[in-house]
Amino acid sequence: MSKAGQHVVPNGDKWSVRKSGASKASATFDTQQQAIIRATEVAKNQRTELYIHGRDGRIRERNSYGNDPHPTKG
Repeated sequence: MSKAGQHVVPNGDKWSVRKSGASKASATFDTQQQAIIRATEVAKNQRTELYIHGRDGRIRERNSYGNDPHPTKG
């Protein structure tokens, strides 16, 4: 996990929220949805990215709550 932000990752039969580069999870939940809710709160507060991983460990969704590198025009 080299990308800065919060990651929702599988942890056995549970789901964990882990900051990029951290060796330990900041929180662990029974469901992925619970972990996503918590990770979203943290990402919004810290203005960082949120990465949601699937059971296979691959990133399946990403949300930005920080300074987007490509501002939209309009």
